[in-house]
Amino acid sequence: MNLCKRSFFARKNLLASIRQYASTAPEIEQNEQVLIDDTDDVQAKEAEIEKKRNKSRLSSAHYNLVNGKRPYETPMSISHLTVKYNRKMYGKYGVSSGVNPSLCWPTKQEIQERQEYEAVAFPYTIKEMMDAAAQRKKEEQLKIEQREKEIAAKFEKLEQWKKELNQKIAKKTAEAQAAKMKKERLVEEVRRHFGFTLDPRDERFQEMLAKREKEQRKLEKQARMEAKEKMLIAKLQQKNVELNEKA
Repeated sequence: MNLCKRSFFARKNLLASIRQYASTAPEIEQNEQVLIDDTDDVQAKEAEIEKKRNKSRLSSAHYNLVNGKRPYETPMSISHLTVKYNRKMYGKYGVSSGVNPSLCWPTKQEIQERQEYEAVAFPYTIKEMMDAAAQRKKEEQLKIEQREKEIAAKFEKLEQWKKELNQKIAKKTAEAQAAKMKKERLVEEVRRHFGFTLDPRDERFQEMLAKREKEQRKLEKQARMEAKEKMLIAKLQQKNVELNEKA
């Protein structure tokens, strides 16, 4: 009997509480909505005040950059969703960027691609590259030493080359002087041939001069041939003497 009474009163109290809540619920919801609206108004006012404080008239992205903050809190383009961009943001702004630092580690695929690239771009080990560099340096040093030896040898011959050059210059000068004197002699012979003064530009003078030059060349040629024959005869005589001595 006591249990039944207790159950009856409990149900009665529960129904009373439900009726009381049902009567006051609209007021509670209305009060909560008022609080939410007031909060939104306060935030809007704060945003408006903050906007007015920004006298620079910069955009929000530029303002954040100037103040050392991440330019965009929310992605504004597809590039802002890439791993590369987020790594850059974390590298520049650290934890304040809001980027998960695990993105900074390369993936298995990136590691594999990097290894394949290095295998092609840098096929040699560090030891092999050091040995190759040392060999190149050694070869370059040998080339330098060889070049220095050649320069020193040529420098030793410098005086001899100067002497030979001076001899060639003197020979050419002497030949030119001799040719000039021969020309003057021929001109003088032509003048004596005519027996009177004649303009060197005259046709008769030029013909006689050409004739004399031809005769002179013929005589010089004959003289060279005779000298050559004498030299050949001298060599043959010397050879006969040597053969007789051996016999």
